[in-house]
Amino acid sequence: MQAIVDYQSLNTAGPGTLIGVSGSVFFMFVTLTFCMSYNKPFLSVHDQVLLLQARGMDVGTVTHAETLLTQFGYYRLSGYWHPMRKWKIVPDGTVYEDDFQQGSTLTQAIKLAKFDEDLRALFLRAVERIEIGLRVRVALLLGQHGAMAHRDPKNLYPKFSSTPDPTTGVPPYTTWVNRVDEHEARSKEQFAVHMRSKYGLPFPLWVSIEVWDFGMMSRLVSGMTISDLYALGTQLGMSRQLVIPSWLRAINHIRNICAHYSRLWNRSPADQPMPPKLGEDPILDHLATDSFAQTKLYAVAAVMQYLLRTIDPAFATEWSNLLKAHFLTFPTKSPFVAEQSGFPEGWNTLLLWN
Repeated sequence: MQAIVDYQSLNTAGPGTLIGVSGSVFFMFVTLTFCMSYNKPFLSVHDQVLLLQARGMDVGTVTHAETLLTQFGYYRLSGYWHPMRKWKIVPDGTVYEDDFQQGSTLTQAIKLAKFDEDLRALFLRAVERIEIGLRVRVALLLGQHGAMAHRDPKNLYPKFSSTPDPTTGVPPYTTWVNRVDEHEARSKEQFAVHMRSKYGLPFPLWVSIEVWDFGMMSRLVSGMTISDLYALGTQLGMSRQLVIPSWLRAINHIRNICAHYSRLWNRSPADQPMPPKLGEDPILDHLATDSFAQTKLYAVAAVMQYLLRTIDPAFATEWSNLLKAHFLTFPTKSPFVAEQSGFPEGWNTLLLWN
């Protein structure tokens, strides 16, 4: 049976388009989203400053504003000055206008961007400790099954190791191990060069894991057997061990945001950690009952701190103190509030952070 699609017609068709199929007849309801053509003109940095002024923003001196836009970038800063724009409530939600609220300044946006820059650095430091600690634990746990345990599907969960992915047609393990092969073959780390020249490929698990990125390790953890997940979660002090893959995906997502210098402070992560259940672990009960915090940056910060308390207790204390001190520098004379990060009022007094 071969689908016959007239893409020219499909591009101009509206909702309810009927697609015919030869060999057997059926109809498919197509819902299309119509987009406007982008026709905004190129603007020089000087013109960008004039546009901000015309929309009601206090940019200070034009020369200094041009310097700031050259350093940070107009489009990048737009994510930070977005809350400054005028808005109104309509039946479908909130609509933001192009003009700015009275009192909006370019300085406010710059201060928030710098606050976010330092916040990303703090999160990356914590991710580093978690990643290294997990590498050690995963290598020791799976290594008991053999030097090549990560390459033996029988050591992994069947859905990961042998069930074809409906999109790619191959098991997730196949895609994952191909990435492992690439990283082992191209790594220029001295130990990797030595391993390739003396022993060849592939690397044993405890060597291989040192050339993986966080996403690859997170993917392997999600493909571990139930018994190994329980063992890993127990080592990490978790009450519900099977949520560890969800937590690692969320941490990896935040790690990628930070590594690409994207806006972090009020982000609603696409990958959110599975929230704890009330009473499951008293130290996380505040998160279990806060649906807003569960969808914001705080949820990832909380599970990171939870893991750090086991992986590196001394650093957990240091990171907690650094976060507390950093949030005291939040630019308060602005339309922004720190709570947009999901950090609940009084979070710094909670047991998790002390």
